[in-house]
Amino acid sequence: MKSLTEENYLKALFMLSQKSPDVSVNELSKELDITMPTVTAMMKRFAKKNWVIYESYKPIRLSEEGAKEAALIVRKHRLTEMFLVDVMDFGWADVHEVAEQIEHIESPMFFDKMDKMLNYPKVDPHGSPIPDKHGNTIELNYSKLSDCKAGDIVIFRAVENSTDDFLTFLNDRNLALQTKLHIKSVESFDNSMLVEYNDRTYTFSKKACEMMLVEKTS
Repeated sequence: MKSLTEENYLKALFMLSQKSPDVSVNELSKELDITMPTVTAMMKRFAKKNWVIYESYKPIRLSEEGAKEAALIVRKHRLTEMFLVDVMDFGWADVHEVAEQIEHIESPMFFDKMDKMLNYPKVDPHGSPIPDKHGNTIELNYSKLSDCKAGDIVIFRAVENSTDDFLTFLNDRNLALQTKLHIKSVESFDNSMLVEYNDRTYTFSKKACEMMLVEKTS
């Protein structure tokens, strides 16, 4: 049985490895807000458990076994978030802390039942893919809104950053996933965008656009 600390390390490795399979000790240290010597000591333990491929002064890489273990923790977190939103009527900005606690329950049957109740969702309330019970994750081919151009019509599918502040920012602008967005213009000075949806027009900064993942309609 994995400890709560080990699960937090595995989940952090999973999230960082989505950007690059090679993760530095420094990156993991910043992600977890833990000192580098402490992270190094834990990675040596992980290497003995065959969860990571690790050598001193080289990047960390999840092993096949470690990647599956990490994905199953992420599965529990994202399934819980979906359950809280769909069944318990939580807002998408209010689920992270609760899911952080529930994800450490050691009962695959509990989460399989939750999955069945939700009719086997593929993504969580923030549009992130939910790994299946074997640790497999679907690949979503989305683009950043910031990579689009004036005249494009896209569907808002996911957020790259699901912090409470950013989700509240989107709530204040009545913007939810699956909304169709029409990019009216892109400001040449700062790359901010004028975006139309729900019969209204809003301006989004480049920073906000970089955190919104979309799917082009054509």
